Amino acid sequence: MFKRILTRMREKVRRRQFVMTRHARKEMSEDGLTIYDVECGILAGEIVERQQDPETGEHKYRIAGETVEGELVEVIAKIGPTGKPVIITVYRS
Repeated sequence: MFKRILTRMREKVRRRQFVMTRHARKEMSEDGLTIYDVECGILAGEIVERQQDPETGEHKYRIAGETVEGELVEVIAKIGPTGKPVIITVYRS
């Protein structure tokens, strides 16, 4: 499900062409995660849910994956207006 979106996100992550929000950086730090954990979560994870903003109609995706050390992590991301993935938040699950 959502294979095309996930493939697009993975391609951009591999090229380091993504944006992390301040909120995502804060949450990443608070949970003791690194940027490599976030990248690993997207590269090896799966989209488990698509959410839609009721006001803007914009879609965001909940990606469940694993950190570098094999712990569960979830990444909430969307495709931004420039075509780059925007990491909205990240947390251990």
